[in-house]
Amino acid sequence: MSLAWFKFRIYGHPNVKGTHRTTLEFTKEDFLTPRGDCIIGIRAEASVSDLPIWIKEGIWQSKPVVLVVCVGDLCDAVVGRGDPGLTLKDNIRMIIRKSVYRDEKTLMIRANKSAKDIDRRIIELLKRGAIGTVYISIID
Repeated sequence: MSLAWFKFRIYGHPNVKGTHRTTLEFTKEDFLTPRGDCIIGIRAEASVSDLPIWIKEGIWQSKPVVLVVCVGDLCDAVVGRGDPGLTLKDNIRMIIRKSVYRDEKTLMIRANKSAKDIDRRIIELLKRGAIGTVYISIID
């Protein structure tokens, strides 16, 4: 099995907390308030609407979705499921959910990790303004 990857950059911010228990989020916005405890990357180069069609089709077929976030030499992976009810239309955000809640920002549901589960070393680097890379693929 070989995986093709869609990748984009994210940027850290001093307000990155990564403490939300059920979601993980990336945003294209260039700011982060202290309330955004699920957001671990701002100025993201992609939102769910920017995903290539081969990823969207896999999501709509309820296939497993894998997301890897890397900062420096550290990487952490999140695995969840696609769902035909995900519209993937938001042009600012990308949200990973442990729950089955669906909206236009949701990339995957039933994820095995949320923001609080991401390697704390990665969160600390992002809090210091590090640049990260996010990789997304579909498991056939």
